[in-house]
Amino acid sequence: MMPPVVRFVTVGSLKEPYLREAVAEYRKRLSGLCRVEELELKEARLPDRPSEAEIRAAIPPRSYPVALCVEGERLSSPALTARLQDACRSAGSLCFIIGSSFGLDPSVKSAARLRLSVSDLTFPHQLMRVILYEAVYRCFQIDLGTRYHK
Repeated sequence: MMPPVVRFVTVGSLKEPYLREAVAEYRKRLSGLCRVEELELKEARLPDRPSEAEIRAAIPPRSYPVALCVEGERLSSPALTARLQDACRSAGSLCFIIGSSFGLDPSVKSAARLRLSVSDLTFPHQLMRVILYEAVYRCFQIDLGTRYHK
C-alpha cells in the first residue's frame, strides 16, 4: 500500500530560523511515514489577502482538506488520529490549510471536510505551522502504537 500524501498549504513563508528548523525537523520525521508536500502561497499586503481561488486551487482533487480556524472542532490527539486514519483510507491524501493573519476565506472553510481548531488561544500563523506539523506527526505515532504519545 502506498504511504499517504500529506500536503500543507500555507499563506506566507516562515521568516524566523527557529521556526524553519522546527518545521524541517518534523518534516524529516514525517517523511518516513508519508509523502510530505508543502505549498507556500505568497502573502499579500494589507488590505489584500490571498484569493479564495488561489487557496482552493492548491487543494489536490480527491484529498481530504482540513482548514485550521478558530471556530473549528477541537479534537484530542487520539480523536484526530481516528479522523485522519478514516480520511486516509477514503481519500488517500490529506491537505492541511493554514491561512495568514487574516485567517481563511469562508468559502475555503466551507469546502474543507474538517475545520480544526487546536485551542481557544490565538497563535501566530507561522507558529501554527510548527504546531500542526507536530500534531500530524503525533497522529502517525499514535496510529503506529509508539510511546511518543503518552
